[in-house]
Amino acid sequence: QVQLVESGGGSVQAGGSLRLSCVASGIIFVVNDMAWYRQAPGKQRELVATIKIDGGTNYVDSVKGRCTISRDNAKKTVYLQMNSLKPEDTAVYFCNAQPRIGVKGNYWGQGTQVTVSS
Repeated sequence: QVQLVESGGGSVQAGGSLRLSCVASGIIFVVNDMAWYRQAPGKQRELVATIKIDGGTNYVDSVKGRCTISRDNAKKTVYLQMNSLKPEDTAVYFCNAQPRIGVKGNYWGQGTQVTVSS
């Protein structure tokens, strides 16, 4: 059974920082591209950042320079360090895993709430 469990969300003031974590189980972590998405109330889910199995990263323009995605394959964990948070970063943040080798899949965590107040 695949599980992605996010943590690290919370309420912060604008300018603050949070570090989100996502621990994976039930998958061969090293062969999965990992990503963070977010969904604000009334809006579609959007891709925030990705980190591929080779360590390559990509970010949505709105978080470039403020967020860093990383992964620890030994811990089966992906992180999202978010700095200089803005009220528009308020959303539920979801972890996503997509295997690039072997059985295809698209796995989601349950989400963690990030609230940034001005």
